[in-house]
Amino acid sequence: MLSAPLEAPPKEAARSCARVNSTWTRSAQRRIVVPLNTKCALLAHVLSALLPACGGGVNDPESARCGSPNATFGEAQNLGDHSEADVRFTCEDAVLVGTLYLPSGSGPFPAVVWIHGSGEQTRVPYAAAVVGPLVQKGIAVLSYDKRGAGDSEGTCCPGDDGHYNLLAADADGAIVALRSRSDIDGARVGFYGPSEAGWVVPLADSRLTDPVAFTALVSGPTVTTGEEAAWSKAAGEDEPGPLTKEKRAEATQKVEDAGPSGFDPLPYIKKMQTPGLWLYGGGDKSIPTDRCVAILEELKATGKKFTTVVFPDAGHGLVDTVPTDPDAPTTLVNWIEQTVKSI
Repeated sequence: MLSAPLEAPPKEAARSCARVNSTWTRSAQRRIVVPLNTKCALLAHVLSALLPACGGGVNDPESARCGSPNATFGEAQNLGDHSEADVRFTCEDAVLVGTLYLPSGSGPFPAVVWIHGSGEQTRVPYAAAVVGPLVQKGIAVLSYDKRGAGDSEGTCCPGDDGHYNLLAADADGAIVALRSRSDIDGARVGFYGPSEAGWVVPLADSRLTDPVAFTALVSGPTVTTGEEAAWSKAAGEDEPGPLTKEKRAEATQKVEDAGPSGFDPLPYIKKMQTPGLWLYGGGDKSIPTDRCVAILEELKATGKKFTTVVFPDAGHGLVDTVPTDPDAPTTLVNWIEQTVKSI
C-alpha cells in the first residue's frame, strides 16, 4: 500500500485506545468529583495526548507553503563528468538537506527535482538509473532527504497517513531553491518521481506562483488514497507472485465498490497546464493502472498535454534499482530530455 487515508486507526490500535479511554473514564468517575466543564477540559487534554498513538497525531496544515526557502549551496565539487553541490533549504520550520547534481559546463541547465515515494527516503545517488543519465544529457538533478529522513529535519512521514501539505511545500521549496541559481534555467525546471509522488506533485504544482515546466511520474496514482488502498489490499500487494486475472477482476470490483475517499489528486491534475508523463506497469498490485490511465485519457481529450506509457507485464517498481521493466528508466529519461529541448 502506498499510503492510506487517515480515517480510523487499525482495529487493534483502536481497541487499545478505546480500552485506555474507557479505563481513564471509569477511573475519573470513581475518583474525581468536579464540574462538568472541568471534566470536559481534562478529557480533551488526555485525548490530545493519546491521539498520536491512535493514528490522529499528524500535523499537516493546509496552509503549509515554502515560497522563501532561504536556500544555501555548498561549493560545487568537480567529479570529472559532473559536479555535485550540497544544498540546504528551509520549509515550515524544517531544514531539508540534499545534493544538486550538475552537468559539465557553465549552463544555464534545465533541471528536475526528484520527489520521493512513501516511507523514509533519502536523496537518490548519482549512480541511480534516473540521475546519472539525465545529468549526462545536460539536465541538472536535485534530490533531497525527505522531511524527517537522513539529514533533513522535521517529522516523517505525513504522506504515509494520507497527508501531503508539508510534502508539497517541501517540493515547492526545492523548485524555488533551484530557480535561485544563475546556472539553472528557471523556465525549464520540472518535477519527477515515483509512486506517492503522484499525489504530492499535482498538489505542489498547483501551489506554485510559477508552475513547473513539466512533470514526469512513475506509477503515480491519479485515484484517491482510498481507492488505492482498496486496490492494493484486494490485489495482494504484499503477496508473492504476479497479478492474476482473477485478482485483477476482484480488485477492480473492490475499487468500484469502495468509491473515492481520502485525498483526491484529480482537482490538482486538472489544473496542470504543462506537459506531463505517466509511466505504469500493467501488473502493478499497488495502484489500479487501468483506472489511472482512463482518468488521464479523459483529461487528454480536453486538450491536456499528457502522455501515458504502460509496460504490460511490469510491476510497481519501474525505476527501482532493478526495474520491473528495463525500458522504463530510459523511457523516463528520454521523455524529459525531449521535453526540455522543446521548451
